[in-house]
Amino acid sequence: QVQLVESGGGLVQAGGSLRLSCAASGTIFSINAMGWYRQAPGKQRELVAGISSGGSTNYADSVKGRFTISRDNAKNTVYLQMNSLKPEDTAVYYCNADLIQKVNIPSNDYWGQGTQVTVSS
Repeated sequence: QVQLVESGGGLVQAGGSLRLSCAASGTIFSINAMGWYRQAPGKQRELVAGISSGGSTNYADSVKGRFTISRDNAKNTVYLQMNSLKPEDTAVYYCNADLIQKVNIPSNDYWGQGTQVTVSS
């Protein structure tokens, strides 16, 4: 079994900052890409930021220059530092990991339960 547990969401004023964390636990051989997605009410889930096992990153245009994704491979943890937050960043943020549980077994996608981020104007 694998669990992804997010933390760090909350309510913040526009211009403020939050740091999200997501720790993967359970039977894990290795983790490939990790990422953060978000879903606002009435909208589709969208990729916010992703990071490869080697540390290469990609971001949605809407968060470039404001958000930074990073990971600690020793802790199986991915982070999202969010600065200069805007009301339009309000959403449920989900952690995602493409990971391999055992050697010679294909990787699978896993999701966290989501954490609410609310930015007030």
